[in-house]
Amino acid sequence: MVLSRRALIQSSVVIGGATALTDMALSSAAWAVTGQLTPEHTTLAKTLVRGTPGAGGYAPVVVQAGEPHTVRTDLGGTANPARTTTRTPVLAFAHMTDVHLVDAQSPMRLEYVDRLEDQYSPGDPVIGLLSSSYRAHEMLTLQVAESMVRAINDVQAAPVSGTPLAFAIQTGDNSDNCQQNEFRWNIDILDGGKQITPDSGNLSQYEGVSDNVTYDRHYWHPDTPPAGQQADIYKSRFGFPQVPGLLAAARKPFTAKGLQMPWYTAFGNHDGLVQGNFPHSLPLSLVSTGLLKVMAVPPGASQTDLLTSLTTADPNVLLGAIGLSSIRLVSPDLKRRHITRAEVVAEHFKTTGTPVGHGFTADNKKNGTAYYTFDKGDVRCIVLDTVNPNGYDTGSLDQKQMTWLTNLLAASAGKYVLVFSHHTSGTMDNPLIATGLDLQPRVLGDAVLKLLLSHPNVVAWVNGHTHQNQVWSHARPDGSGGFWEINTASHIDFPQQSRLIELVDNNDGTLSIFTTMVDHAGPAAYGGVLNDPVALAGLARELAMNDPQQRRSAQEGTKADRNLELLTPKPALA
Repeated sequence: MVLSRRALIQSSVVIGGATALTDMALSSAAWAVTGQLTPEHTTLAKTLVRGTPGAGGYAPVVVQAGEPHTVRTDLGGTANPARTTTRTPVLAFAHMTDVHLVDAQSPMRLEYVDRLEDQYSPGDPVIGLLSSSYRAHEMLTLQVAESMVRAINDVQAAPVSGTPLAFAIQTGDNSDNCQQNEFRWNIDILDGGKQITPDSGNLSQYEGVSDNVTYDRHYWHPDTPPAGQQADIYKSRFGFPQVPGLLAAARKPFTAKGLQMPWYTAFGNHDGLVQGNFPHSLPLSLVSTGLLKVMAVPPGASQTDLLTSLTTADPNVLLGAIGLSSIRLVSPDLKRRHITRAEVVAEHFKTTGTPVGHGFTADNKKNGTAYYTFDKGDVRCIVLDTVNPNGYDTGSLDQKQMTWLTNLLAASAGKYVLVFSHHTSGTMDNPLIATGLDLQPRVLGDAVLKLLLSHPNVVAWVNGHTHQNQVWSHARPDGSGGFWEINTASHIDFPQQSRLIELVDNNDGTLSIFTTMVDHAGPAAYGGVLNDPVALAGLARELAMNDPQQRRSAQEGTKADRNLELLTPKPALA
């Protein structure tokens, strides 16, 4: 099983990319739909791409022409040109995923393990299990989330059908470290009307790896180096800029605008597991809320120790290596406490947005579960909880949820069905069972795929987790169509996008699912502006694009993964 976010990205490129190349049937005539509208912030209007690199390979974000929809007919059906005049809208919504709101000053951040596999220090192995533990722009995740909300509000209507967006949905990893303050930030940003303070611990100063109090060249320090110190590796080797005053600006309160539509949510591994891998425990909770923050690799701690800690889901291997020479004192904060799945669900009932609970029901609140369903007109939306509470960042279902899903699908014959989850079908490979009340085998992705394919009214499975734009087709064995799996990039890694999804009836025996990428409202160049959260989001995008470990990761996907018309034969509804 793969554990890190970047390793997931790498594996999904190999596996998913091969599937796409094998199964994908792009229209031979390269037929494209330009869309009726080209609203601001969608990539129909313009695209934001990597510009010409300068010193150290650091590149600006540049604006290029928009990208039209490309037709995919992997699942059959004829792309009749007349459908542009006969189609009627069924549903339109916004998909956000992997927001990863980071409390960058939390003692439970594991930034220091990143250097054991940064791949640019002498002797670094290339394994892909420890990278992604640190990102230079992590102090700006709340500003990115706010800017995405503003962009989705600006869109207002779906670009092809022109119908208003019925809702927005997040498919998990809304927090980064299952901390109460991270969940509260997320809910309050989406609700709007509240002052958001992107800070924790001591609210009068930043206390983390990016300040100069404990200067470590492995981290990016926005301010000038202390007297007598060399520039950090990000500046000296990779061309990162100096941005004096950023740490204060990143912590400045702002007023959230809030989504102008109902919003729903799903549960991700970073929402349910510490650092997305570890089950909750008292030692980890005490570290998170305490006053000791590990800043560097503990003396005597090897990569083997850290890998053992991850692969056994046992944090004590890691915690046991902590020594006084590798830590600093920070201000403790009880708001950094890890909260359980039941507490996460309950937190969503403390809201000014709609619907109350944001999809989670009274039964979820009572039973501590996180899967549910809701209807929008002719569409049934099914939201799964794919997090394995026993550990690791890949997913699976428990048997009780699988029974619920089986029965629900059987009762949904009169509806088109959209399935939502955090994990993709390909990353639901986690069979781990720990000692406890539930000793039944976990249900993996292949079994879920088989079940969904047995119901012709399932038209799409929408998910996240890989931090990459990807779309796969899943055909039924008898050749009678199938459904599309739509995987959207994250807010935290480049390209920092969301996706608009429109289901339309072409009234010619086919359905089309249009997907359109949305860039957050941050400008391509932040222009040195530090007093505006939207400008800071623009800087975050630039920093993310230049992350030394991700400059060649191609998380934006190909044209066959972004602005698309996904054609499928229209299933009969009973």
